[in-house]
Amino acid sequence: MFSKGDARTLIGVIGNIISIILFLSPVPTFYDIWKKKSVELYSPMPYLATFINCGLWVLYGLPMVQPHSTLVVTINASGLVIELVYISLFFAFSNGKKRLNLTMFMLIECSFLALLTLLVLTLVHSIKLRASIVGSICMAGNTLMYASPLSVMKMVIKTKSVEYMPFFLSLFSFLNGVCWTSYALIHLDPFIAVPNGLGTLLGAAQLLLYVMFYKSTKKMKAQEKAQPQLPTDTSIALPHSSPTLINGA
Repeated sequence: MFSKGDARTLIGVIGNIISIILFLSPVPTFYDIWKKKSVELYSPMPYLATFINCGLWVLYGLPMVQPHSTLVVTINASGLVIELVYISLFFAFSNGKKRLNLTMFMLIECSFLALLTLLVLTLVHSIKLRASIVGSICMAGNTLMYASPLSVMKMVIKTKSVEYMPFFLSLFSFLNGVCWTSYALIHLDPFIAVPNGLGTLLGAAQLLLYVMFYKSTKKMKAQEKAQPQLPTDTSIALPHSSPTLINGA
């Protein structure tokens, strides 16, 4: 007979697969950045948020914090490496101000992870208490990861264009949230249920924005292509204009 435990295990395995797909979903975006040699208006915040989120869950899954959580460590360690590659590409193809802000965020995140690990492993001697402390912070980190695209969503609404909100990242964020919320509700785990429930709602909101603004985005791109190219030998300096950058990083 298929029990609740079996269902939870199955959903957990599916969740792991979706999480890997989620980590890899921005690859087309970064291929586009690499080809253009510019991050343009793409925001680094989702990748910074995912980086610290993975670091927190790696700490949570360590045997001295939460025993028998090897899969938690392996999938989030993989995510940590993948996000580091993305952030490195952002750094490589950003200008001076963006690089400075990106470096500052990375120093803050790495310092926080190192300090938390040191304090939890040296000052807290109960495994149960370690799991509660780190689990609570992981819940906040997961919420941060899912909430990070809010600035991009604001830009989408303002510009009526979804060009800089990667579709696959939004889709798999939604699927990931649905899967892990279901997993947590089978055997109630608030540390997993709360942030992933929020992720489900935010993912659905992003997909709704795609439905609303996909046609207008295609129309804008068509108009841009139809505009005549400026002569390359013009001696007149024209003012440069670009859409407002919502995220200041």
